[in-house]
Amino acid sequence: MAVLRFQALQSATGRKPVFVDELDRKSKIFGSNVFNDKAMRLFLTDEAYKAVQSAVQHGTKIDRKIAEHIAMGMKEWALSKNVTHYTHWFQPLTGTTAEKHDAFFETSMDGSDPVEKFGGTQLVQQEPDASSFPNGGIRNTFEARGYTAWDPTSPAFIFGTTLCIPTVFVSYTGEALDNKTPLLRALTAIDAAATDVAKYFDKNVKKITPTLGWEQEYFLVDAALASSRPDLMATGRTLLGHTSAKGQQLDDHYFGSIPTRVLQYMRDLENQCMLLGIPVKTRHNEVAPNQFELAPIFEETNLAVDHNSLLMDVMQKVAERHDFKVLFHEKPFKGVNGSGKHNNWSLATDTGVNLLSPGKTPMSNLQFLTFFINTIKAVHDNEELVRASIASASNDHRLGANEAPPAIISVFIGQQLTKVLEELEGVSKGKLSPEEKTDLKLNVVGKIPDLLLDNTDRNRTSPFAFTGNKFEFRAVGSTANCAVSMTTLNTIVAKQLKDFKAEVDALIEKKDMKKDDAIFNVLREYIKGTKAILFEGDGYSEAWEKEAKKRGLSNHKTTPEALKAKVSKKAIALFEEMAVMNHIEVESRYEIELEEYTKKIQIEGRVLGDIASNHVIPTAIKYQNTLIDNVRGLKEIFGKDFELIAKEQIKMIKEISEHIEGIISKVEAMVETRKKANLLTDAEKQAAAYCNEVKPFFEEIRYHSDKLELLVDDEMWTLTKYRELLFTK
Repeated sequence: MAVLRFQALQSATGRKPVFVDELDRKSKIFGSNVFNDKAMRLFLTDEAYKAVQSAVQHGTKIDRKIAEHIAMGMKEWALSKNVTHYTHWFQPLTGTTAEKHDAFFETSMDGSDPVEKFGGTQLVQQEPDASSFPNGGIRNTFEARGYTAWDPTSPAFIFGTTLCIPTVFVSYTGEALDNKTPLLRALTAIDAAATDVAKYFDKNVKKITPTLGWEQEYFLVDAALASSRPDLMATGRTLLGHTSAKGQQLDDHYFGSIPTRVLQYMRDLENQCMLLGIPVKTRHNEVAPNQFELAPIFEETNLAVDHNSLLMDVMQKVAERHDFKVLFHEKPFKGVNGSGKHNNWSLATDTGVNLLSPGKTPMSNLQFLTFFINTIKAVHDNEELVRASIASASNDHRLGANEAPPAIISVFIGQQLTKVLEELEGVSKGKLSPEEKTDLKLNVVGKIPDLLLDNTDRNRTSPFAFTGNKFEFRAVGSTANCAVSMTTLNTIVAKQLKDFKAEVDALIEKKDMKKDDAIFNVLREYIKGTKAILFEGDGYSEAWEKEAKKRGLSNHKTTPEALKAKVSKKAIALFEEMAVMNHIEVESRYEIELEEYTKKIQIEGRVLGDIASNHVIPTAIKYQNTLIDNVRGLKEIFGKDFELIAKEQIKMIKEISEHIEGIISKVEAMVETRKKANLLTDAEKQAAAYCNEVKPFFEEIRYHSDKLELLVDDEMWTLTKYRELLFTK
C-alpha cells in the first residue's frame, strides 16, 4: 500500500482553516514596516531627509557624512520595532533574492559595553562573497569579491526581525551581477528619452516614470500532498501523472467562491503585504483548479519589481503557516492552465499625466499616439529580443499551450485603434495644409477618447496587448523576475523614442516643417513599417504561425533558440548605446541563462528517471504479480479453460509488461543521451543537446507511466494523483 500518499491525503483532508485576525484597516497599517516618507520625517534630521528625497527624485549621490545620519535614524526606527539584525537585500542572477543577516549587536575589544551599532558604511556598501553566485565568466571563482550598494529609491523594510536594505550587486570590476542594476539604468534611459519627446507637448515635464502593475498567478497545494510528490518538491512541476477526469472543462473554478482555507491564507498574506507596503488589491480564483491570482495597484517600476520579488518570498513563508505549498512554476500540471505574470506597463509624467492614456483634446491625443506608436515600433523592431526576455525552461511549457500567448511576439490594439492608425497612414507627406491639419485633429485624433469608450475587447492569445491606458506584456512567466523583461522593454522604447526625436528634429530643422507636421510625418512612416507586428486574431491557430512566417516574425519555441537574440550584434549595440549593459554583461547573462536551462532539464531528467525506476516500475511489477497469482489460481480451479476465464487478466499482464519495458528502455536511452550531453563544454551546444535530444524522452517516459497509473490498483499507486492534488481544498 502507498503509505505516504494516503497519510498525506488523511492529513490534507483533516486540515482546519487557520483563522486570521485583521490587524486594522488596511489604510492604517499600510507601510508600517517600511522606512517610508512618514518614518523618515520622524527619525531623520532635515538634512538627511532632504538628501534621501533628492537621491530618489533626482538621482543625486548621498554624501558619506549624511549617510551616517541616515543610518542612525534607520537603526533607531528599526530598534523601535524590535529588530535585531540587518541585511543588504539584493537580486542576484539566480532569479530569486539573497540576504546575509548581521546583528546590530556589537561589543568592545574586551567584550564589555555591548551596544547596537549600525553606521553609514554598513548602510551604503557591503562586500558579500560573490564566488557562488552566477556570473557568466565576469570573474573567476577565486576572485570572490562583489559589492552590494544601497538603492535609496527603494525604501528599506522590516521582514520578521530583520531590517532589509534593497541594494544593487556588482563585481569588483563594476559589472552588474544582479537584475536590479540594468533595470535602474534602463529606467534612467527611458526617463531621458521620454522626457525629451514629452516636451514637444508640455514644456513643464521634467521627469518620466515608467510604471508597472504585475498580476501574479500561482497554485496552492496542501503541503503534505506536495511533499508526497518528489517531482513537485525537486522541480516545481509534476513530471508524471495522468490528467484528472474532471479538470477545468466546466469553468467552475474561475472567479468562483474562494475556498475557506485559501481565503484565510489570502487574508494573512494581505496583512503581511500591507505591513511591507505592497499595495495588493485584487484576489480571485483562476481558471485551473487550485489556481489563484493576486494583483497590486501599479507602482514605479523599480519598486514594483522589488515588491514582486519580496512577495514571492512572503507567499511561501505565509503558506507554511497554513500548511500549503505555493507553486509558481509556469506549468506544474499537465492538462490544465499554467501560470503567468502579466506585466502592465505605462509611462507617467511628473505633471500627473499617463502618456498611454488618451486625453480630451487633440493635442493630448497626439501625445498619446506618439508614445503609443513608438512603443509598437520598438516591439516590432526588437520582437526577437522581447521573446528572449521571457525565455526560460519553465515558460517553454506554457507559451503557446492553448492558454497563454504563443512564442510569436505580436501586438494587439483592437479594431478601433487599428482604424485610427489606418486613417493616420493617409496623412500627406510633407507639410500639411491648415485644412488637413484641422480635419486630422478634429476627425481622427480628436475622436480617440470616444472611440476608446467601447474599446474593451481583449485578446488573451496576444503576448503584448494594449488595454486602454497601458500595454500588458502577457507572455512573462510566473516564476520570472520582472526586472528582466522590464529592462528589455524600457530599453527598446527608450532607444525608439531617442530615434523618433532625432527624426522629428531633422524634419523641423532641415525641411522647415512645423512641429505637428513633422510628428505626423514620422508617425505615418512608423505605421506603414510596423503592420507586421499587429495581429487581432487567434494566436493559437496554425494559420497564424503560417501568416507570422510570411510577415517575417520569429517563432522561437525553445529557450536555447530564443536566447540567441540576446547576444546578437544588434542587441549588444542597443544595450551599450543606451548605457544599460556593456557587452560583457550581456554575454555573461547569455551564458548564465543557458547554464540555468541545462541544469533545470538535467535535474528534471534525473528526477524523472528516479521516480520512474523506483516508484512506477516496482509498483507496476507488484500489481502484475498479483494478477499472475490470480491467473495461477484460476488455472488450478478451471484447468485448460482458464485462458478464456482469465483473458482480461492476461491482457493486463501483457500491457503492464509492455509499459514497463517502454519505461526501462527510454530511461536507459535518456541516461546515455544525458551522459553525451554532459561531455559538451560549449554552453550553447550543451543547452541545445538537452533541449533537442534529452528532453524528448520526458514525454515518452511519461506516456508509459501514465498508462500504468490507469492499470495499477489505486491502493498500490505511490504517487499522489492529479485529482488529489488539484481538488483537495
